Amino acid sequence: MNCRWLLAPLIVLPLAGLLAFQPSDALRSVPNNSFKRGEVLQYKVHYGLINAAEATIEVSDELHRINDRTCFKATVTGRTTGSFDVFLRIRDTWRTYLDTTSILPQRFFRNIEENNYRRRETVDFDHQKDVAQMERHGKDKNKVKTGTYKVPDNVQDIVSGFYYLRTVNYDQRRIGEVIRVQGFFDENVFAMDVVYKGRETVETKAGTVRAIKLVPKMPSNKLFKGENAISVYLSDDRNKIPVLIQAEMFVGAVKVDMYKYQGLKTRLNLVAQN
Repeated sequence: MNCRWLLAPLIVLPLAGLLAFQPSDALRSVPNNSFKRGEVLQYKVHYGLINAAEATIEVSDELHRINDRTCFKATVTGRTTGSFDVFLRIRDTWRTYLDTTSILPQRFFRNIEENNYRRRETVDFDHQKDVAQMERHGKDKNKVKTGTYKVPDNVQDIVSGFYYLRTVNYDQRRIGEVIRVQGFFDENVFAMDVVYKGRETVETKAGTVRAIKLVPKMPSNKLFKGENAISVYLSDDRNKIPVLIQAEMFVGAVKVDMYKYQGLKTRLNLVAQN
């Protein structure tokens, strides 16, 4: 069985919403009032009623120098738990070195361990020339694939786009507005439409949260059930952290639920309980 569907909502979903609102200037400067070094977000991944996996999204305490730019190091890790770990063993790491000024990726890394499948990949971005250079290793570490790819201005990878989305002012967006997004992943440039659905209040393991709802229009695929299969909820405050992700998949419903957080830049917008 291909086990990548289990963590797909956590990885693919931010990618759908993450890459929006990109200006055309490759040397852009993006104000960031939403995240800082030391932020850690932790999630439970539920398959139906079963707690199937755990995931963590975190920003390193240290800044890094990549391609002569000062960068945050942001990492997403996911692993199966309990009975799922017996037959769907996943140990995935996704990382971006994120330019602190432009909120663009300078380097993207992923290490995939899913049952017997292995992939280790690094992508370096040149935003002056609009190219991405990839180096990939599979299970046979002696076999290396490399490639250079033309990419759009201000292209995002999966993880960096998630952080860029958090800098957007949704007060300036209309309910039902469709935003065209672009990204680079798995040797391909792609575009996707994301619909802003307004505000809702959602229940999470961390508490009841006022949230911003986004729904990406999914292309026809073998994972997600229909073009509106995924909903992502960002906290309706300056942090704009993903607090809840819901996905209807052909293998069943998957929910990614935040249960713990620390190091936020501002206070989380929790709803007071009576």
